[in-house]
Amino acid sequence: MKKKTIFSLFLTFVLVLLPIVANAHPGRTDSDGGHYCRTNCAKWGLQDGEYHYHNGGKTKSTPAATAKPSVKPTAKPTTKPTVQPAPALALPKKQNAGTLQVYFFDVGQGDSTLIRTPKNQYILIDGGNNNQGKNVVKYLNALGVKTLDAMVATHPDADHIGGLDDVLKAVDVKAVYAPKVSHTTETYKDFLTAVKNEGRTIKAVTKGVTIPLTGVEANFLAPINSYGDNLNDWSAVLKVIYKNKSFLFTGDAELQSENDMLADGLNLKADVLKVGHHGSNSSTSKAFLDAVKPQYAVISVGKNNYGHPDSGILARLKNANATVLRTDQKGTITAISDGTKITFTSTKGASK
Repeated sequence: MKKKTIFSLFLTFVLVLLPIVANAHPGRTDSDGGHYCRTNCAKWGLQDGEYHYHNGGKTKSTPAATAKPSVKPTAKPTTKPTVQPAPALALPKKQNAGTLQVYFFDVGQGDSTLIRTPKNQYILIDGGNNNQGKNVVKYLNALGVKTLDAMVATHPDADHIGGLDDVLKAVDVKAVYAPKVSHTTETYKDFLTAVKNEGRTIKAVTKGVTIPLTGVEANFLAPINSYGDNLNDWSAVLKVIYKNKSFLFTGDAELQSENDMLADGLNLKADVLKVGHHGSNSSTSKAFLDAVKPQYAVISVGKNNYGHPDSGILARLKNANATVLRTDQKGTITAISDGTKITFTSTKGASK
């Protein structure tokens, strides 16, 4: 009887507890005696995922999973990065025929000058450095030059002859003039090769050699002597005269060559002086400047580490009352003469 009573009580307890268990949320308790709610959480006053204890302990929320850093995909550029184009080459304007025109090309730290006679004959003196050859060709194309009656390589320095091989390949050159001095650089060899490839030979320049032109005189005043390894003093110095106006182109001639020209008693007077050696103090002595007496002094120069033009030379030119024009400030400088006066224009700045 006693056993039946105990069994009946146990059965009653199971029948009462079973619905409760059926409605409870599953999950094993952990070592702390609690677990996370997974099902029927609202019924028990819990939130989904809430950690709780059945013994009335504290509850806590589900620890947030470590979030992966939010990385936005790199957007592909819709346009290519902006690349600043190189500034366009400022080309000189072709002047009306019937005047003597001298174009002092802007070739940076170097020399290149084009002479156009009233009868449309063209003489190019030097061609700038190697990297300026294509620019010199662009200048010539802009001025409509198809044929050069003469090309003058004043001396073998690269900043004077570097671009001449490009010119020889681009236009017809009837005659090439250069002093009888050689050099071992690849630049000089390129120049010689280009002359040979065009079927030309070099006419040696010394004092007294002339370039045959119609209505214009073009006479070489130097070199007068031999100058050994001093390539600058070997420079071909050319004087051009049209009626009552004259130009003196000195290349890089330095003091020894200047002194030789003075000692030789040459007529150095000129209205426009292409200042020697980019305005270096190795050139343009006071005695030489006193003999030339220029009204205008053109300095072909660019950014450099040589201190060109020298402040002392600039002061000397100012004291000589010469108007100074520089290619680094004005770009290509053009002189136009009718034989009685000279006017200037440039690709930068106002006309002079």
